Amino acid sequence: MTLSNIKAKKSLGQNFLSNPRILDKIISAAELNKDDIILEIGPGRGDLTEKLSEKSDQVIAVEKDHRIIGGLQEKFRDTNVEIIEGDILKLDIGKLFENCKLKIENCDYKVIGNIPYYITSNLLRTIFEKWPRPKLILLMVQKEVAQRVIARPPDMNLLALSVQIYSDPKIISYVSKGSFRPIPKVDSAILRLIPKEEEIVDAGNIFFKVIKAGFLGKRKQLANNLSKNLGLDKEQAIEVLRKTGLDEKVRAENLSLEQWIKLSEYLQNYLS
Repeated sequence: MTLSNIKAKKSLGQNFLSNPRILDKIISAAELNKDDIILEIGPGRGDLTEKLSEKSDQVIAVEKDHRIIGGLQEKFRDTNVEIIEGDILKLDIGKLFENCKLKIENCDYKVIGNIPYYITSNLLRTIFEKWPRPKLILLMVQKEVAQRVIARPPDMNLLALSVQIYSDPKIISYVSKGSFRPIPKVDSAILRLIPKEEEIVDAGNIFFKVIKAGFLGKRKQLANNLSKNLGLDKEQAIEVLRKTGLDEKVRAENLSLEQWIKLSEYLQNYLS
């Protein structure tokens, strides 16, 4: 079966990008040069892969759909593209880069992909917490998810904080559902994330415990959530908010990333 005859598989969340102008937007946003090593997630029929290979030094393309592997390997035979079959969330990142021209800990690479939307949160967490820091992450994601990722007060949310603690996200462009085949039910967005040079908090830091507790009761006052979910007295929770310069009636979605970091630092004394 040729790549052009492959039908998108609903169980894998596949929607093949059919608009060449969007492919060009992705390439432009990736700011590629000939020294770049690209980890592409979900190459599909290989249309984006081909453009990536023309602009970069090496492309490692990970595809979960066994039906596509043979066609991709044939298409990119004797090129700078390596096709790997597997689930990106389960692959050993060290083995993934075995043929990388640099050692894994020094491997300057960019992550690019038109991913199944249902893996977005897990994928970002995997990249930030388990992989060597990439230079850039560029993903096609559901429009609403992209908007949540870049949110600021008064619309802050758990996903936004979990991403922004590690990177600076930006929506490059919105993509209409008509740009895909089959046509999905939702519009999409090209989301670019530039990982921060230094980690603001440790992955095991109390920060993540605090933000999860803060958002457990939606639309409730933050003092109530912190008290209930962290085992604090209500007065202790209010005291910490005041020390952080926050109103005792403030809600979780009103705090900026910087305020959450400061709040976590104060709470460390109460929870250690």
